[in-house]
Amino acid sequence: MIRRTADLSRQARAGFDAVIDVRSPAEFAHDHVPGAVNLPVLDDAQRAAVGTEYVQGSKFLARRAGAALVARNIAAHLEGALADRDGAFKPLVYCWRGGQRSGAMVTVMDQVGWPVTVVEGGYQTWRRTVVAALYETPFPLEIVLLDGPTGSGKTPMLARLADRGVQTLDLEALAGHRGSLFGAMPGGQPSQKLFETRVFAALEALDTNRPLVVEAESSRIGARTIPPSLWAAMGRGRVIALAAPVAARAAHIVEVYADIAADPAALDTALSRLPGHHARATVAEWRAMAARGEIAALVQALIEDHYDPAYRRSADRPVVGVVPLDALSSADLDRAADEVARRLRDASVAA
Repeated sequence: MIRRTADLSRQARAGFDAVIDVRSPAEFAHDHVPGAVNLPVLDDAQRAAVGTEYVQGSKFLARRAGAALVARNIAAHLEGALADRDGAFKPLVYCWRGGQRSGAMVTVMDQVGWPVTVVEGGYQTWRRTVVAALYETPFPLEIVLLDGPTGSGKTPMLARLADRGVQTLDLEALAGHRGSLFGAMPGGQPSQKLFETRVFAALEALDTNRPLVVEAESSRIGARTIPPSLWAAMGRGRVIALAAPVAARAAHIVEVYADIAADPAALDTALSRLPGHHARATVAEWRAMAARGEIAALVQALIEDHYDPAYRRSADRPVVGVVPLDALSSADLDRAADEVARRLRDASVAA
C-alpha cells in the first residue's frame, strides 16, 4: 500500500529510513529536502531529451522513451544504492510535484514490498513550507546580533559560543560566503532556494524559548539575500559588539584570508571590484601593494580607508554591550566568548 503525506517537518522526516529525491541531478543541486539522497529516474540529459520530444515531436514517442529510461534507471537503483535494503526499509519519495516520476518509483517500491510513502505535491510542498516560515511568518526567536568592525573575530566567536551551549546561526557558512569583498569560498554559493532551505533546517533544530546569536550582516551575503522574516528580526535584535585594535584586526584578517593572499590573481580581481567612490589612484596603489606582496600593509589600509568608514556609516543600531579584546589570539577569543556567554545566561547584554 502506497502511503501519502504532506508533512515534511523535521520530526516526520526522522520517521523514515531515507528521504529519496527522484528528480534530476540539476534539480536536486538547486534545492532539496534536508538529508535527501538523489536517485533520479531521469538524469539531466534524459529529462531534456524526453521533454524536447514531447513538446516538439510526438507525445507518444516521448512517453514511450521516457518509460523505458525510467524503468532502466529504477532497476539500476534497485541493484545499486538500494541493494542492501531489507524488507523493513521505510522510504519517503518525492519529485517536483508528486506526479509521474515519484509515482513510477513508489509503484516499483510498493511491489518490492517496502512500506513506501510519497510526498503529496512533491518538492513544491517543501518549498511552500520554507516560504511560509521565512517570508510569511514572524520569526519565532529573539535575535542577539554579534557586531563589530571587519576583522574583530565575529565568525570564530560564533563557533566558540556554540561550543559553550549558546544557540547560534552562522549565516556566512550557510551562504557559502564570508560576507566581504574577499569573501568568496571554494565551491561557490548555493542557490537562493538552497540557502533558504539551509536556514530553515537550522532553525528547525532550535529552542524557540532561547535567544539566537547571529553575526550582524547586511541584507545580502555575497549574492544571497537573508530571508525577510529573519532580516526583520535582526533589525529588532539587541547588539553585542566586539572591539579590537586595528593592528590586531589586520593580523587576524591576514590569517583568515591567507588563501586569497596566496592567489595574486584572485586578490587583484577582488580589489578591482571595490566601490567607485574610492579614488582611482588609491585603488591603483592598493593593487600595487598586493602585487608587491605587502599584504599586512594592504589590509591595514583597507581597514582604515574602506571597511571602517563603511562600518561607521551602517552602524545605526544601538549597541547595548561591548566586549573589548586587546588581541585576537585563541586565548583572547576564548575569554571573550566566556564573557558573552555569561551575559546571555544572565539574560542581560548591558555593558
